[in-house]
Formats: sequence, C-alpha cells, structure tokens
Amino acid sequence: MGERSRPDLADPDESAAGAERADSLARSELLRAALIGVIERYEPEVARVLRGEAPQERMSTRLLARTIQAQAIWFQLLAIAEQNRDMRRRREVERQRGHAQVRGTFAHVFHTAVEAGLDAKQIREALCSLRIRPVITAHPTEAKRVTVLERHRRIYLRLFDLESPRWTDREREDLTRAISDEVELLWLTGELKLDKPTVDQEVAWGLYFFDENLFDVVPQLYGRIEAAFAKQFPGETLELPVVFGFGSWIGGDRDGNPFVTSTVTRHTLWQMRLASLRRYRNRLADLARNLSISERAAALPEDFRTAVSVALAALPDGAGVAARNPGELFRQFIAGMLARLDATIVRNGEQPEPVDAARDAPSYEHADQLIGDIELMHRALVETGAQPLAKTFLAPLLREVRTFRFATVRLDIRENTIRINATLGELYRATRGSEPPASDSADWKDWLLTELAAPRRAGDAPLATAALTPEAQETLATFRTVAEMRDRVDREAFGTLILSMTHSATDVLGVYLLAKHAGLFNDAQAVERCTLPVVPLLETIPDLRRAPAILKELLAVPLVQRSLRLHGNVQEVMIGYSDSNKDGGYFTANWELSKAQATMTRLGEELGVKIAFFHGRGGSVSRGGAPTGRAIAALPAGSIRGGFRSTEQGEVVSYKYANRGTAHYQVELLTSSVLQHVLLSEREAALVPKHEFDEAMEAISGVSWTAYRQLMESEHLLAYLQGSSPLEELAMLNIGSRPARRTQARTLADLRAIPWVFAWTQNRHMLTGWYGLGSGLAAFVEVRKARGLDLLQRMFHEGRLFRTVIDEVEKTLLTVDLDIAREFAGLVADPAVREPIFQAIEREYRLTCEMVLKVSGGRQVAERFPQLRRRLARRLQTMNQVSREQVQLLRALRDGGDDDVRTAFLLSINCAAAGLGATG
Repeated sequence: MGERSRPDLADPDESAAGAERADSLARSELLRAALIGVIERYEPEVARVLRGEAPQERMSTRLLARTIQAQAIWFQLLAIAEQNRDMRRRREVERQRGHAQVRGTFAHVFHTAVEAGLDAKQIREALCSLRIRPVITAHPTEAKRVTVLERHRRIYLRLFDLESPRWTDREREDLTRAISDEVELLWLTGELKLDKPTVDQEVAWGLYFFDENLFDVVPQLYGRIEAAFAKQFPGETLELPVVFGFGSWIGGDRDGNPFVTSTVTRHTLWQMRLASLRRYRNRLADLARNLSISERAAALPEDFRTAVSVALAALPDGAGVAARNPGELFRQFIAGMLARLDATIVRNGEQPEPVDAARDAPSYEHADQLIGDIELMHRALVETGAQPLAKTFLAPLLREVRTFRFATVRLDIRENTIRINATLGELYRATRGSEPPASDSADWKDWLLTELAAPRRAGDAPLATAALTPEAQETLATFRTVAEMRDRVDREAFGTLILSMTHSATDVLGVYLLAKHAGLFNDAQAVERCTLPVVPLLETIPDLRRAPAILKELLAVPLVQRSLRLHGNVQEVMIGYSDSNKDGGYFTANWELSKAQATMTRLGEELGVKIAFFHGRGGSVSRGGAPTGRAIAALPAGSIRGGFRSTEQGEVVSYKYANRGTAHYQVELLTSSVLQHVLLSEREAALVPKHEFDEAMEAISGVSWTAYRQLMESEHLLAYLQGSSPLEELAMLNIGSRPARRTQARTLADLRAIPWVFAWTQNRHMLTGWYGLGSGLAAFVEVRKARGLDLLQRMFHEGRLFRTVIDEVEKTLLTVDLDIAREFAGLVADPAVREPIFQAIEREYRLTCEMVLKVSGGRQVAERFPQLRRRLARRLQTMNQVSREQVQLLRALRDGGDDDVRTAFLLSINCAAAGLGATG
C-alpha cells in the first residue's frame, strides 16, 4: 500500500520544563523505547518504520496491518504518558502554589466562594443540595477491548511507581522491565473485537471501572470535600448526605436496540447487585483483619455488646466464632455480617457458587440493614474514644454502602416515543375495539387523561395482553420489571425512564399510563402518584424550541404535580447534544440548548418546580464534548437546580475512569465545577444575559442554521457520506450491541448521531464541529460592518457561551485536513454527487477559519492552544498517513478485498481513533 515513514515518532518529549523524568528519559520516550524494542524481536520491518526509516521493500497488506497496529499502540502509550504528565503537573502546582490554587478542586472553589463573600453556612447548604450523577452508557464509541484497557492501566501504574525517588537502580530497572513486559503483552493482544459484544459483555465492561477504581474513588471524594471544608472553615461541621453516585444505561437503554429486553434488564440488575455485594464482602474481610480491638483494652458500649450477642446467636457456628476471636467483639460482629452477606449473595436472583452454611444464616433484606450495622460499629468506636479509627476504617465504608447500596448504579430505562405510542395504540384497540386517534390529537390526550384518572378497583379484570403484538408485550414487561425488581434488588436500583424523541406533553403522559398498568403507582386505585420519574428527552432543534410549552403543559397536569412531590418537586429534563447538532449544526445546537435551559429554568421558578437538566453529551466536540469545567461554567446562570446528570459515553468512560489518579481528578473536577456554578453563576458577569449579545447569537444562529440545512438537504448528501467515509463499514468494528440506525430505513434522518459523527471524523472533514459558523459570522459582519465585528470581539472576551463555542470550533478546525478529505471524496465515483458537496464544504471551511480568526484576533488556527498544538504535532503526520492508507484500504475492501485488507482497514480506524482521542 505504499511506503511509510514515522519521523514524528522520534520527537522528544515536550512536557513542560521541570517535569520529572525517569532514568533521564521522558515517560513517552521510555514507552517508545519499550515498544520499538518489543517489535524489533517480532517484526523488524515494522520497527524500522517506527524508527522513521524507510522500509526496505514495498509492504504487504499483512505487514501494513501490523504497522498500523503498532502506530495505534504508540498513540495509546503516548496518551498514557500524557495522563501521567498531567497528574504530575497538577501535583507540582499544588506543591508550589497551594491546593487552593489548583483549579477543579474543592479547595479552589471554597477559596473562590469566600473571596466572593459567601460564608460557611451558604457553602454547606449548597453542598448538601447537590445531587450529581454521571451516567455510564454503552454507546458504541469505545474501540478498545477490556483486555487492552487492563494493559493500559498496568502501564499507567508502573509509570506512577517510577515517580518515587526511593528506588535503587536495580529496582528501577525491574520497573522498567515490567513496563516492557506489559507493552509486549499489548503488542501480542488482538486489537479488534472478533464478535459484536452482547449486552452482558457491555455490563461487564461497565463494572470493570467500578471494580478497578470507582468503588474506592467515590467514597474518597467525600473525604476530600470534608478535608477541604475543614481547612477553609476551621471549627465548622459538615455532614454530607449522598451527593454523588453513578447511573447507567447499560442493560436499560432499549431505544432502537432489540437486544435489550426485559429479561436482559433483569439479568443486568442482578449482576450490578452482585458486584456491590462481593465488594462489601471483601471490604468487611479487610475490616475484620484490621479491627483487632480487645474488650479488655477498650470499654465498648452496652448496645454494641448486645448486638454482638444477637449476631452470634443467629450464626450456625456462633460459639465457634466467639472462640476463635476471644474478647475481639468487632471481629465477632463482622463475622456475623459476613455470614449475612454470604447468605445475601447465595440468595441473589442469579446465584454464584453456594457458600458453606450461608443458607442457614439470615440475609440482608436491603442495604439499609447493612448500613445500620456499619453505623453501629462506627458509633461504638466513637463512644470508645477511637474517633480516628472510626474515621479511617468505618466512615469510608459507610459512604460506600450509602452510595452504591445493593445496586452499584441507578439503572435508567430508555425507550422512544414511537414504541410507547405503538403499545398504547394496541391497548386502545384491545379495550375500545376501534382504531386509536392520532397521537398528536386532542382526542388522544383526552383518552390518556381519562384512563389516568380512572380508579382501579379490587374486582377489575387484569389488563388483557394476550392479543398484543410481541413488541407491545415486551414494552409492558419492561415497566413490570421496574415494579418487581425495585422491591427485589434495591429501592434505588432504578433511576428514571427516559423518553427519547419527546415531541409533546402528551407523549410523556403516555408513559404515565403504561406505568399505571404496570403497578408503578403508590396507591391502590392507581390515580395519585407515579413512583417512576419520567424524563422527556428533547433532541431536535424544533423540540428544544418547544421545550417551555411542552413543560408548561405537562406541569399543569395534577397527576404530574403530585408525582413530582415524591421526588423533591424536581422535574428532570434531558437535552440531547448529539442529535440537536446533527439536526441544526454546532453553533445553532449550542445556542438553542442554552436558550432552552434558561427558559425552562425561569418557567420552573414561576411554577414552583425545580427543573434539573440531564445533559446527553458525547466525547467529541460535535456531540457536546468539551472540557468538563468549562462546559459546566458556560451553562446558563442558575440553571443547576435539584440535580445534575450527564452521560459518560464510550471512550470518555475509559479516559476518565480507567486509572485511579485520573478518576480521582475527574470525579472531583465534575463535583467541584457543579458546586462552583451553584454558588457563583448568578454573580458572574460573563453569564449575565445581555440583550445585544443574545440578539447577535440569534442572528448568527439563524444564518448558521440555514447554511447547515442547505448542506443537509442536498439531494446527494447521504450518498456522498456513504461513499466518502467508512459509514457503512462501521458495523465491522463490533464496538457496540446496538444497530447504527433506529429502524431499517436508509435515510439521513434515521441515521444515529454516533455513526454520523464517526463518518465525518474518519474522513477528516470534521464538519459536525464547525459547519455553518463561518456563514453566520460573515453575514453578521457584512450587515453590521465594523460595529458588528467589534461586538463579536467583545462577546468573545465577555460572553462565556460564545467564547466556549468559538474555542471548541477552533480546536476542531485544527484537525481538519482538506487534502485528505479530498482523497476520501475521491471514493465517490460520480462527480455530480462529489463536487458540489465537497466544494461547499471547502468554501465553508475557509470562511470559518477566516471569521474565527477575525473574532479571536489570532494569526493562525488554534494558536491560543499551544498544548493542543503540541499534542497534535506529535500525531498529525502519522495520522495523516494512516488516513491516506485508509482511503486505499477502503477502496480495496469495496472491490472485494480479502481478510488481510479487512483487518488492515479496521486497524486503521482504531489507529485514527487513538490519534484523535475518539471514534466520534
């Protein structure tokens, strides 16, 4: 496929001056040397290319595939080195300037809040009001296998170990050799997923991050909050409720995924429960080893002594436990707890191997019983005078069980309006014997309200479902699964029901009716309150514009009002960044999302209801991805009320949570950023609405939307995208269980946002992150002349949302390569399809670069982001070469290429994803 060279691989480490080095080598150089050393023994020709030397002869397709794989591994190793470097930099800042100067920490937020005039009481109240829940999804954007993630984590840990100055030369050599071993195993591990993952495998992928890091990281978050608060406010007390936890869609997201069924959801819940129970068993076993406290050395409270006696009496071998641990009451009590946990594990809905004698021991019926036992031990230690031991050993466990309970996560159920309304339509036919009215008609809403108001009576016949289609029966089974499993697994096993493609308040009322039929109301007559929170998901530009009207109509329904009071008078609304971008382009989507949040927040204040937003963000810029702190800081002032949720999708999950140090940082960054917004957003000038700014945003958005829609509505756009990108070949990667389209339709509208972004990313057009903005800015300046440009420059410096959008667009423009894009476009054989579209993209790209630089005052794209430029400089030459090879491989594959071509092509996708940091 042509000659290759890799001169950029030999670049020296460009970390900041003063960054520590291992054995006089930067971390990246150490990893590079290890990689080349390994490959030299297996594929000398590949090693030659990695050293920047020309291959001795034309590469075979098999050797090309191995070279691409090696380059992808290098990108992965480089990312690990950069994560390690970033952690060291943050520690260096803390050492030199103090913890309060490290952005993204509680110490910094508390210090900033005090400078703004807030006191301990106000900050305490804000802290206790937080309800933050990142939600892990199985969106198909993670191209790395779990096996590969485990290798990455071990390499990261070895780099961390190397930071210590205590090692001898011999020990340092051992650590370096261990890194080389891990790199060798990475080279010998298959990069590609051979089969499409099942939902069970996706559940295991999600649990990997909890088992490795998150079970430890989240409890420690509370310790960090308390320590920073105590340092800022000596003498002040702080007792936190559960303010942070995780949600999940894995096993619950059935929107267009036929593989997620009610049976799969049940299995998912038991697996999540089992993960938490096994974790607590390990923690209690560790606790038993540590709490070797003798009753002769400490005066233990009488209520604890009594509890120990009761626990021993309930054990089949209680006397033996006491004899093995004479006088050690904590160990005796923990032995009873372990027996109860073993019994709980055995009696889990899907049982592991039986545990001896556990069947004869009482089990924990729910998490609150385990929490009560831990609280009892905590009080006993405190009353004994061992407060430090209680803080060290029991407080973290208490936080852990309160957070994860017997569920690990709160599982959301997601379904779309089409499926819900189809099921309701069948129920209408079954009960009324006639065709239902249109789902957007007044008659349909009247029927829903009538059914919701009709009381259930003891003698009523059960709902007849036998005549329903299998699809409708499955939808009803999902709701019944929620009702059943919430009692069996944990009362907090479920989060909410997310209704995709919500277009009206009536759509949401339909969900309430299915919940009623499933027994999810808390009164016998099923008319008072729905116990399952229902969350509308607004995804398109028209739906975002209708959001206040939808919400006002929904909140006027008495049943909805009563139901919200069960949930703290909070109505959650999910807003979709990916689909709104696909619908309206990057600038318009961001503006409409911001306006919708601001107007819904004001409406909630008028109606006395807190509106909490669930942000459906992806990893790439065009799917809502942006630096966490800046993205939250740019939200409308006062818009975080009653909770904050955000999706964590695909490669974002592994980037944030695969390594312990990074996970600590990301969890604290998210929580502290939300807290800072709650405390200070309504005091910040950059977030104060300004009429002239809003007017300009509206004008720019209008033109940007028009330019974007003109391209989207081009007759041949889908054909162009299918031909000029690996859109149709994405399924070969096997990176997700769900299909790329919600239905079997082959239209642009039916295409999901993830493959849409994936395709434009791989072919280096990147247009989902910038297209239309240039036209919007140029039209604004053309109409308003110099005053217009002056206003845009003021908005750039004073308006946080506008600045954030410009920044992210400018970063995206840096990764566009029109020469490579032209080569991908060459895969489209028909010039009548190819040329008009590519020329439009080329014109808009050049206009966008020109206008962004006029607004920012820059001389070249992204010069304001030197770290990003350095990062890309180390990758771009190789990425560009891989992209060009992908063009040739894609052409060969479509011409009937063999398995070697297919493998090389798929590896080129992985390599591009590793270089760019995302599949899309």
